[in-house]
Amino acid sequence: MVSLRGIRLRYIALVIALIAIAAGVYLTFFHSKGFEKTTAEIVSIEEQEKLFEDDDTQYTVKVKYTVNGTEYVEELGSYSPSYKVGKTINVLYDPNNPSEVHSGNGFGIYVLIAGVVILAVAVASIVIGRIKLKKLKETENVGKEAVYAPSVSGEERELYFLTDLGTLKAGHRIEDANRSVLFEAVMTKHSLTSPYEFDFIDHVNNVTKAHLVGHEESTEWNSLLIDNNHTFKFDGEDVWKHLKRNGIDVKSKIGGGSGKLIGVNFTVCRDDAELARVESTSQYVHEEDAEAHKIASAIPAKGFYRVWTKEQNLELLFLTILAFARTEASDASGGTRKALFNTLKGE
Repeated sequence: MVSLRGIRLRYIALVIALIAIAAGVYLTFFHSKGFEKTTAEIVSIEEQEKLFEDDDTQYTVKVKYTVNGTEYVEELGSYSPSYKVGKTINVLYDPNNPSEVHSGNGFGIYVLIAGVVILAVAVASIVIGRIKLKKLKETENVGKEAVYAPSVSGEERELYFLTDLGTLKAGHRIEDANRSVLFEAVMTKHSLTSPYEFDFIDHVNNVTKAHLVGHEESTEWNSLLIDNNHTFKFDGEDVWKHLKRNGIDVKSKIGGGSGKLIGVNFTVCRDDAELARVESTSQYVHEEDAEAHKIASAIPAKGFYRVWTKEQNLELLFLTILAFARTEASDASGGTRKALFNTLKGE
């Protein structure tokens, strides 16, 4: 069984638009083909029972009309606030089956217009996204052309990776023990149909780079044999392919972290040399905060980590941790099974 979650909204919008256009064309040009017009009297308007309290109120309208001397009382299939019991309105009926009637009020044209508008927005978002990526590639080293500074080792230090909570423009940052932000990703534009726009800011070297971070995409399989996949596009390229192409490999396993918290722990390597050790935490990544929130600090939180590293250039390490923070993956191919298997094997 396959479960798809997080598919980019613009592609869903394309499907909805095409369905709406097809329905609009049918309702406008074919549904009433061969129908004839007559007048009908509204004989009842009844409120339909709601399945849920917050559902919109729906009404059933019945009309009375005569065809070839035979009187019919049928449901109209539509409602307008202007409808009143006893009011006479124009309706369309099928001469081959006079009991089939509808208002002929042009509802199909509204469906058609809505479909065209949704299609235009979806296509525009795709085009705009490609234009932005093209412009970004002309000004920055991004995507497959990205170049990262060589690794520079120093004394090992403990750092803290945090994710903003409770905001649409969720950002990410790495802090030191003094809570000084060393590196961060600040969302500059939130979009439902295009990649998010971020500024990646290296506060140590005073460098800012723009990047496009796509919406998270997941494919889940109810099987231990076929791994799940969780990913997003980074400057138009799958983030895991981007990291692998830049020498990143991650070994992961499930284990007890600080405070005996159970989570996924990572060893991040670049070109076979250890870059950092990363440990899942609660949202209280600093030890003093965890101590002050002992119960909450035992609950793992997506997007929060403690990091031990000798690496001084944090850009590639930051992107690696961000890839895990924004997905549910536990290995550097976007999967979820390898950490479990490594743990069972004792690696």
